[in-house]
Amino acid sequence: MRRMNACDVPALSAPGFGPARRSLPAKLNAGMLISLVQNMAHWRLFYHFVWSTKLRQPLITEAIEASLYNVIVAKAEEVGALVHAVGGIEDHVHLVASVPPAVSLSEFINRVKGSSSHFVNHALDVPFAWQAEYGVLSFGGKQLGFVVRYVKHQREHHRDGTILPALEVTYGRGESSR
Repeated sequence: MRRMNACDVPALSAPGFGPARRSLPAKLNAGMLISLVQNMAHWRLFYHFVWSTKLRQPLITEAIEASLYNVIVAKAEEVGALVHAVGGIEDHVHLVASVPPAVSLSEFINRVKGSSSHFVNHALDVPFAWQAEYGVLSFGGKQLGFVVRYVKHQREHHRDGTILPALEVTYGRGESSR
């Protein structure tokens, strides 16, 4: 019987996460590192982000909502994330995403917020700003469906008073982490 070694193990993959890599290039730059981590078969990181408009003003109108969400998704994917859901109401946004471990969560959210704010201000020519703070929770794959449904039904949850306070925390305008 022949003994197996690492080269005999087939590359593993999962939907949305890409195939495993067996070797590293001699020199890695940041883009290559992000690409490499994205292609790793074993990362399963699920995050729920929440952030608000500046002073929780109702700035996310029907006129800009779809375009704003499209820009948020595009930037998140450009940074290397897999977006599972985006939703919200007039004064805040929820984003459910798998962010590769090579990208810090603060870098990720700052790039998403910065790009989307810039887009609304310049491409749509609408005065717009996000608050500096944001909330983020990690959760397991078994909860993914629940969190995605919660985010996709934000309007109903707020209208019907069925919000989950732990999934709404952004720590803005007088809120505290206590």
